[in-house]
Amino acid sequence: MAIQQLRRLTVAACTLAALAAGISLGVAFAREPPKRFTPLLATSKTVMDEAIVYPGGTAKLTTGILQLDAGDETGWHTHGVPLTGIVLDGELTVDYGDKGTRIFRKGESIAEAIDIPHNGRNTGTGEMRLFVVFIGAEGKENSRPVKK
Repeated sequence: MAIQQLRRLTVAACTLAALAAGISLGVAFAREPPKRFTPLLATSKTVMDEAIVYPGGTAKLTTGILQLDAGDETGWHTHGVPLTGIVLDGELTVDYGDKGTRIFRKGESIAEAIDIPHNGRNTGTGEMRLFVVFIGAEGKENSRPVKK
């Protein structure tokens, strides 16, 4: 009987030690800061100096990748919601009409114009890819075509 009790105590002690080690490892992992965070853009205004205002209603994030072949255009449009993006590949030239043009290249982030009509064009030699995040709301259009 004494040997069985000793075995049970040993198993219980090992189990408690393993649990304690697991809990302390979990706490250590939970407190570790991220390995690396590189801010790309932090702003309260768009590229055209418009205040970024979030739409009311039920929030809806939409992400995607816009791809344009060399020479292709988005067509003139505005946005119903704030959006940001980063050029993954190539070069994008955005025409803002009488407000001028801006060129965005691989690795550059954009806080795009919202109410100012604009047209994006791939002015590079290869495919342009832009990762986009629309910060929208249910029932709000992300983009609207306009006549120039």
